[in-house]
Amino acid sequence: MSQETEARGRRKGRTGVVVSNKMAKTAVVQLTRQFAHPLYGKRMKRTKSVHAHNEQGAAVGDTVRIVETRPLSKLKRWRVAEIISRAE
Repeated sequence: MSQETEARGRRKGRTGVVVSNKMAKTAVVQLTRQFAHPLYGKRMKRTKSVHAHNEQGAAVGDTVRIVETRPLSKLKRWRVAEIISRAE
């Protein structure tokens, strides 16, 4: 993987949960981030859903690592790099 990364430069990587895999070779991955409210300091949670190319066969509920890639379709700009844990 290190040669692959060096050849193509640094790519963003995120960890998320698959919420849908009904499309052919595509998974919808939900990314969750937590941050402190700028004024009150309370922890806030925000989610974002992205479409990822799914050659690995990730199923709903799986935790996956996704990486940036070139645009593969109208909505897909990510691909599933690995499945971290399977859903119970």
